[in-house]
Amino acid sequence: MTLNMPKSLSRLLRAQKKFRRLANTALLRQKAGAKRRRALAPKPALMAVGDFGSNPGRLSMKLFVPRRLPPKPALVVILHGCRQTPENLDAASGFSRLAAQRGFLLLYPQQRETNNTQRCFNWFRPSAVARDRGEVMSIRQMIEHACRRHRVDRSRVYVAGLSAGGALTAALLAIYPKLFAGAAIFAGVPYGAARDAVSATRAMRSGSSRSSEEWGELVRVTSPEQKSWPPISIWQGTRDRVVNPGNAEACVSQWLNVLRLESTNGRLQTKQWGTLVRWPGKSTHQVLFYLLEGFGHGLPVSASQRKRSRANDPYVLDAGISGPNELMRIWGLKRLDA
Repeated sequence: MTLNMPKSLSRLLRAQKKFRRLANTALLRQKAGAKRRRALAPKPALMAVGDFGSNPGRLSMKLFVPRRLPPKPALVVILHGCRQTPENLDAASGFSRLAAQRGFLLLYPQQRETNNTQRCFNWFRPSAVARDRGEVMSIRQMIEHACRRHRVDRSRVYVAGLSAGGALTAALLAIYPKLFAGAAIFAGVPYGAARDAVSATRAMRSGSSRSSEEWGELVRVTSPEQKSWPPISIWQGTRDRVVNPGNAEACVSQWLNVLRLESTNGRLQTKQWGTLVRWPGKSTHQVLFYLLEGFGHGLPVSASQRKRSRANDPYVLDAGISGPNELMRIWGLKRLDA
């Protein structure tokens, strides 16, 4: 039996089918566009963590937890410089991207303006850097909280800091050496270089004149029972106009004396970006000194890192070497798929 539909009805049905096809195509394109926008949109990397302890230093805690983590991940602590925020420093340096690739937790302690109007860590105040008090105790509590909550491998906790954060890194290493498996000081000052804001400004601008024995004694008095110390790298630009490069030499002198290493035993290598001096320890290079020729005040990153991040931070600067990548190599933090 054959049904003869009117031509007008047939045309209407064909038009409806065409409209449905067009509508479905538009919907698929809309969904694909939304997916692309979500992929391109910056994802909030750092989350604020509260109630991590008594927090005597009144700091804030920011944490990045990658989606993929090994059973016992490492923990990297990054201390920002003055006028920086963890978010800006992280976006420009790419530390959270490295954490996602290599499966480690990333902790950013953050200074508050109520503690310091320039958001500098108060590395020069005795109350801020006394054992189990002030800002160093707050950071220790953050580390303990992250270790417990995320089953961190306590033998793989590392710390690095820039400028005021570098000075506080030196304090943490002197006060709590057993906490860390490695440390890095970028454009910082030696532990014990100042006791108030006036002497801190003087030390930053002109350095502080002490013998290597005097520098070392400041650390030994703080942790008299400590026999072994984590490896440390010290980074400095020759054109730093904020922190006098003499402070880096004093940092090297301090830790060589603490470790009882002879300065003459350093192995110097000339690099395209400057010089690297290595002092060997029992199983690895115990002290590394990166002196970047013509580099200013900041954290060195590669040009490709800056281009990839699309972020701007005045204290994260292009260099012929990437500090974050070099720390991954020094600390043995390898890619998860390696």
